[in-house]
Amino acid sequence: MIDRYTRPEMGGIWEFQNKFDIWREIEVLACEAQAELGQCGITVDEAAWIRAHAAADAERIAEIEKTTNHDVIAFTTNMAENIDAAWTGEEKPSRWVHFGMTSSDLGDTALSYQIVQSIDIIIGDIRALGETCKRRAFELRDALCVGRTHGIHAEPMTFGMKFGSWAWALKRCETRMMQAREVAAVGAISGAVGTYSSIDPFVEQYVCDKLGLTPDPLSTQVLARDRHAQVAAALAVTASTLESIAMQVRLLQQSDVIEAEEPFTRGQKGSSAMPHKRNPITAERVCGMARLVKANAQVAFDDVALWYERDISHSSAERVALADSFIALDYMFGKMQWMLDGLNVYPAKMEHNLWRTRGLIFSSKVLLSLVEAGMTREDAYVVVQRNAMQVWEDIQNAVDGPTFKERIERDPDVERLMAEGALSQQRLDEIFDPRAFLTRIAVVFDRLETLEF
Repeated sequence: MIDRYTRPEMGGIWEFQNKFDIWREIEVLACEAQAELGQCGITVDEAAWIRAHAAADAERIAEIEKTTNHDVIAFTTNMAENIDAAWTGEEKPSRWVHFGMTSSDLGDTALSYQIVQSIDIIIGDIRALGETCKRRAFELRDALCVGRTHGIHAEPMTFGMKFGSWAWALKRCETRMMQAREVAAVGAISGAVGTYSSIDPFVEQYVCDKLGLTPDPLSTQVLARDRHAQVAAALAVTASTLESIAMQVRLLQQSDVIEAEEPFTRGQKGSSAMPHKRNPITAERVCGMARLVKANAQVAFDDVALWYERDISHSSAERVALADSFIALDYMFGKMQWMLDGLNVYPAKMEHNLWRTRGLIFSSKVLLSLVEAGMTREDAYVVVQRNAMQVWEDIQNAVDGPTFKERIERDPDVERLMAEGALSQQRLDEIFDPRAFLTRIAVVFDRLETLEF
């Protein structure tokens, strides 16, 4: 019955005409429910006439609203014009439209339907990008790179782990969005303050069933806005996840790092002044748009507290914030899918960067080996750090001094351990192999193998 509303483009969901089409469907369904119930006087034939002739035109509704200053009344007026235009009897069938209903019965139920439509698109976006990240994680499973904490070289890892971590983050986004969908997929046709004073609960159940919604167990005049706040929060966390990924791409694309970069297409220009530039503009755009979605979540939080059973302080704000957040996030996913699927990665540069600190990334392995050789952890830390700081100083001063391994091998305390047989040259050689850090990495990818979207 409402297949034509299923998964249109995101922007189309939030266009006025689509909203009025959903309103029309709700009003027609309510009339059909009333006819089936047989209480208020509407006949099955009148309900059939209403379905055949009901129409709503966004431009005409806007024209009427200039006088009514009330969008729902402008809408029902336009519906009545179309329903009654060809009717030849005395009692107009349009009198049954909106019978026993209040504006929020229509608006909130339709909004829930729009939210569900939109969430379904976002869930599809999440799954598509998650699959891309999982695929690329296995493609780059063995691409050795340096891990960074605080932006400083830490220990070796593989580039595939980055994609894997993004896949898991997107899986959590999928879970949140599905939870938000369940919370949002409710309707309410319960009258002025939710008492069903002029409408039978059967009508609410009938309409919600046809729309794939669940009746709210207790609405006042509106659906409680904590539901919408949960949706906005899920959107904001998802936007933050995309921002986090895009931030990584921006960092990896820095000239001093350049281990990966977003696609740069034929004919693209990076700077009006500097022809050499290849800027991470897509990643920067995603980071910027995430701010909008996160800020809109605050609007939804503020909409939760309303006067008594209802006011309309939420209405104007959420009409902008919800639509903008869904449209922006869907756009962000499109850009991220393009960027990560085509992300240029440079394993040779990763390998180069791995050795830029002349072996300092092996300090943790050296520390543990000295402890195993009999040193206290405190004494071992002093030995490792004093040699590491000498290498660090050479690097900062562009001095071509000994590597960290060479300094460790010449350290008097280490020489003593080697002379005593507590530490061997073979052991030192083994711990200065970057692959030694990755002997248990299979567990990470075994877990990733089980991830399904």
